[in-house]
Amino acid sequence: MLVVELAFTPAPERLAARPAHRAVLGRLHAEGKLFAAGPWADDRGAMLVFAVERAELEEILAADPYYRSTPGVEVRAVREWAPVVGAASVNS
Repeated sequence: MLVVELAFTPAPERLAARPAHRAVLGRLHAEGKLFAAGPWADDRGAMLVFAVERAELEEILAADPYYRSTPGVEVRAVREWAPVVGAASVNS
């Protein structure tokens, strides 16, 4: 799994772009590519957990303008995650 960390600023463009972005997230979740996503409680960023390989994640990020060109949105980190407890746990 891959975790994407976003940072937000209060730019009005970010809020205007959010409904279309959330529609994309809904589709990715229905396809089994997105495990979970949501903003931090203070709305200063978000975390998204993807169940895809790195190359596919790069395609997903490139295809959604929210990540590439929306003022107030910055991809801070992409990290590989290997959960050991829970529905997404990896047996090792």
